[in-house]
Amino acid sequence: IANIYDMAMKMGAPVIGLVDCAGLRLQEATDALEAFGSLYLKQTMASGVIPQITAIFGTCGGGLSVIPALTDFTFMEKDAGKLFVNSPNAIPGNTAAKLDTSSAEFQSEKSGLVDDIGSEEEILESIRSLVCMLPCNNEEDASFDECADDLNRVCEGIENAAEDTAIALTQISDCQIFFEAKKHYAKDMVTGFIRLNGATVGCVANRSEVYNEEGEKTETFENVLSARGCKKAAEFVKFCDAFEIPVLTLTNVKGYKATKCSESNMARNAAELTNAFISATVPKVNIVIGEAFGSAYLTMNSKSTGADMVFAWPNAQIGMMDAKLAAKIMYADADAATINEKAAEYAMLQSSALSAAKRGYVDTIIEAEDTRKYVIGAFEMLFTKREDRPSKKHGTV
Repeated sequence: IANIYDMAMKMGAPVIGLVDCAGLRLQEATDALEAFGSLYLKQTMASGVIPQITAIFGTCGGGLSVIPALTDFTFMEKDAGKLFVNSPNAIPGNTAAKLDTSSAEFQSEKSGLVDDIGSEEEILESIRSLVCMLPCNNEEDASFDECADDLNRVCEGIENAAEDTAIALTQISDCQIFFEAKKHYAKDMVTGFIRLNGATVGCVANRSEVYNEEGEKTETFENVLSARGCKKAAEFVKFCDAFEIPVLTLTNVKGYKATKCSESNMARNAAELTNAFISATVPKVNIVIGEAFGSAYLTMNSKSTGADMVFAWPNAQIGMMDAKLAAKIMYADADAATINEKAAEYAMLQSSALSAAKRGYVDTIIEAEDTRKYVIGAFEMLFTKREDRPSKKHGTV
C-alpha cells in the first residue's frame, strides 16, 4: 500500500482504499507496527496533494481505524461495516443493543468521520460520482466537465428551499448535480460539491429544515451555528482550499447554538471555521438568503472576513440582531406601538439588505430566481484570482 502511495504521488492520481481487515498480525509484532507507521507517513505526506478516499466493507479496527481518518472522504457499508478504535465490547456499559460504537450509523451520525453509508453498490456508485467531481491532484485540475445546462437558467421557486439548502444547491447546480459530504452528521450545516458551468464548486450552507425524497419534512433546526456544524464546515473548506476548489456559501444564521453540550466546543469550532474561510485563498462567494446576524455571520464568510463577492436576496436581513429585539433593548421602557415603530426604522436603517449594500458590505441585491447566473458570473470573474498572504509555515488554529 505504501508503494501504491509512492506511485500515486508521482502520477498525481487519487487513492481509493477498499477495507475489510481484522488488523495487525500479532506474530509480526514490531514489524507490523513499523509497516503501519510507514503507511501513516505516506498518507500524511499525500494529504492535500492527492484526494484520498476510503470505503469500509467489513472490519476496520484498532490502528487501522486511523487510516480512514487520515483520508479525505470515508464511506461505510451499512450492515457489515465496522469502524472502531476500541472494540465496542471493551467500552464499559456499551452494548450493541444500547449503542454500537462501531456501526456505520454511529460513525456517520455521531463521530462525523463517515461521509455516507449504504449498500456495496451504492457506495461504489458514490465513489465514482465523487471522483468525477474532484481534481486529480493539487496542481493539475481535471475537475472540469462540459456544461449541458443553460448558464442563465432561472431557478423558479428556489426561495422556497431557503430552509433546506441541500435542495437549493441542487437547483443552482448544472443539471441538478449535488454530491453531499458528511450528510448524516451535523445536518444543520450542508457541505458538498456542485458544478457551475462545468467547474466543481464546494458549498457550505446553513440549514433549518430537512425534507426527504417524497417532499416530507423530517427534521427541523434553529438557524444557528452549532459546534459540530462549524467543525464539519471547517474541514470541508480546508479540503477545498488545498485542491483549489472555489467555495460558495448560502448564509441564513442568527447566532450560535445555546446548549451546554455545544458551548463546550462552540468558541473553538467557530474560530476554526472563521480561520478556514479567512485562510482560504480560493475564490469565495457568499449569498445571504435569510438572516445574517452578529458574529455568526462573520463566521459564515462575510465580506469583512474575506468573501470576494457577497450577494443578498431582497428579503435578507444583515446586522447585529433581529430589529424587534434591538428595539426592545434600546427602548426598554417604551410601549408596544413605539417598539414596533422603532423596530421598523431600525430594520430599514441597519438590518436590511439595501442598507448593507449602501455601505458596500453587499455587492448586489439579486432576485432569488437569478441566483444561478449571478454565481456563475462571479466565479468566472474570480477564475484568475491572486492573493498575497503573510509568509509563514502554517497557522495554529
